[in-house]
Amino acid sequence: MRFEPIPLDGGYLIYLEPRADARGMFARVFCTQEFAAKSLETVFVQANVSTNARAGTLRGMHFQRAPHAEAKLVRCIKGAVYDVIVDMREGSPTYLRWFGAELSEGNGAAMYVPKGFAHGYQALTDGAAVLYMVSAYYAPEAEGGLRFDDPKLSIAWPRAVTYISDKDAKWPLLPR
Repeated sequence: MRFEPIPLDGGYLIYLEPRADARGMFARVFCTQEFAAKSLETVFVQANVSTNARAGTLRGMHFQRAPHAEAKLVRCIKGAVYDVIVDMREGSPTYLRWFGAELSEGNGAAMYVPKGFAHGYQALTDGAAVLYMVSAYYAPEAEGGLRFDDPKLSIAWPRAVTYISDKDAKWPLLPR
């Protein structure tokens, strides 16, 4: 795996280093030793998959409040998505800054989302599927979210949002 730091403190894009031959390809997608060497989370308690019927679908921006804060390892396994994280850690040098990158089955990239970040993505292709591992069990009482269109964040989504859940559309705006 190749770890590429992103402009937000603690976040990474993680690229596969595939080994290919006539049979196809093999690549490691997670290694406790390599993650620990970067001081990243090494224990994931759940793996989730999300599918999206149509391009333009937006999911997010979600986070879990302490003590249930979670790190995520997010990978697109079919099609392509635009994956976005927002630093929600007060006192962080990158507080309320966002970073986005295309994750696709073609580029094999994964986003490492540190604890204390909000996360969401927009499907760039019909049928996009995302697999993500999380470091904490889902706790409904700790769930939070940011509005995808909050003017304080000004996230530049690559497509018009064609579908979003009612819950995600109604997260409150950040205080001015």
